[in-house]
Amino acid sequence: MLKLPVFFGLLAGVLCFVYFLVLSSLNIMPLGNKKVLDFGFQIIMMVAAVWYYRKNIGHGFLHLWEALTICYVVNTVGALLTAWLIYLFLKYVDPAVFTQYLDEMRQLIVSTKGRLVETLGQKEYLSVLKGVDRITLETLVGDEISKKTVLAILPVLVISLLFRKQDYSLYNPAPDAPNPSKSPKS
Repeated sequence: MLKLPVFFGLLAGVLCFVYFLVLSSLNIMPLGNKKVLDFGFQIIMMVAAVWYYRKNIGHGFLHLWEALTICYVVNTVGALLTAWLIYLFLKYVDPAVFTQYLDEMRQLIVSTKGRLVETLGQKEYLSVLKGVDRITLETLVGDEISKKTVLAILPVLVISLLFRKQDYSLYNPAPDAPNPSKSPKS
């Protein structure tokens, strides 16, 4: 049960990391808002894993709990792999990307100072600005995993509900279960 979703999760993680590398090579900030689009690879791999499981392992049938498990394993493995590959890339290959990301965040906060002070107040504004200095590579790993976990809730439910198919239901009990309407009355 776990081999398949782990494989698809690893594939999702690699695809998300390749997307990160493509953004970096195109001189687009790979840690910015454009990176969120990599979640599409997670969704594609969840759908592929559930479809493959239903077709080849479930022989056309899939329980809701199986689909939920498959999707969450794919998502978690993919998020973990993506996070750690990005961490290793930023730590050992190109640390300048992380420095540039922090600089752009500071610049954005300073450029919107008027609105932020008006909305949040001076004290909170300074706290937000100091918060940028507390961001480390390790916090990016946790952030990547937590974001993808939260983002996955709705797609996992939708995918699981769309792909589930059972050979029994309340009105059509399983072949080995007694049918209460046909049982003899005592």
